[in-house]
Amino acid sequence: MRFDTKLIHAGSSPEPITGAIMPPVFYSSTYVQPAPAEHKGYEYSRTGNPTRRALESCVAGLEGGAAGYGFSSGMGAIDTVVRLLSAGDHVVCGNDLYGGTHRLFTQVYRRLGLSFDFVNTTRTDEIERAFRPETKMLWLESPSNPLLGITDLAAAARIAKARGALVVVDNTFASPYLQRPIEHGADVVVHSTTKYLGGHSDIVGGAAVCKDPGIGERIGFLQNAAGAIPGPMDCFLVHRGIKTLGVRMERHCANAEKIAAFLGEQKKVARVHYPGLPGHPGHEVARKQMRRFGGMVAFEIDGDVAASVRFAKATETFSLAESLGGVESLVELPAAMTHAAIPREERIAAGLADGLVRLSVGLEDVDDLIEDLERALAAV
Repeated sequence: MRFDTKLIHAGSSPEPITGAIMPPVFYSSTYVQPAPAEHKGYEYSRTGNPTRRALESCVAGLEGGAAGYGFSSGMGAIDTVVRLLSAGDHVVCGNDLYGGTHRLFTQVYRRLGLSFDFVNTTRTDEIERAFRPETKMLWLESPSNPLLGITDLAAAARIAKARGALVVVDNTFASPYLQRPIEHGADVVVHSTTKYLGGHSDIVGGAAVCKDPGIGERIGFLQNAAGAIPGPMDCFLVHRGIKTLGVRMERHCANAEKIAAFLGEQKKVARVHYPGLPGHPGHEVARKQMRRFGGMVAFEIDGDVAASVRFAKATETFSLAESLGGVESLVELPAAMTHAAIPREERIAAGLADGLVRLSVGLEDVDDLIEDLERALAAV
């Protein structure tokens, strides 16, 4: 089955009693058993729910994994995957990560005995130097959030595998439509399903997909033990959103490519971060491991932070809001919003300027989006 067909049919089959073509939303918290410890595959909805199971099967199929697991948020998925580790273990991770991930690692898990080194994972030599005997996990984002850095996933995975470490890739920015990290050596892929998979800014959810069934059993145990599960309606909405992922991602990418090119021609724009631009340092790697270059664009305005604030406040079609991946276009300043939890000195060292602007390019007419950017730049 080709990928665009999988988007429609993975995890979906007609409901056997009525023939309903869409998986039903099962709201039941518990399931009647004919005898003690005998059931029809479901006993309690924290442990398993048919609507959630359909979504998990779908996401696993799209990522090419052995098993998938749904969570109440992307951070719930990340938190569960990190629980595969034990006190004393070390993690090598990118220095350009989502602020919530950095906060969880440094303010929660360091206190519980894990250690983390944040390095520029677009450079394989930095990854190699960061490994220690106690390193058990390599944590990657590609494209990264918010600077759109591109890590060579296959090269990074080879380094980790040679040292016996798990490779985890947050694939939220790309989605499985653009990139499937398991094909490049990843052991676990995580998503905020809030973003491109759901696609309509109306749910919060997460997912983890694993290559190895043994790791899947451990994640499944943690999912049930900790209980950070999504509700059935959220699962239904994400599963429904996935059916249009292909056509949405094509429009996201097409619009973002035109907007990145437009921004690159503006005198008030000092720098554009977009892997689809030939001058981007990760352009060739992105061409190799991605179908297209994604719907996220970041750029720096020539001026102080106040100039970026004026720009963000002046947009009209672009809404000033956190999150990404919905049908509507969003603008934000990561240093003040999504990445504010990262200490400023660490942000600056990683290249995240205080005035960096991040765009989630939606599905509107691209000419309207460009006109909106022109108006906002005029206000700078």
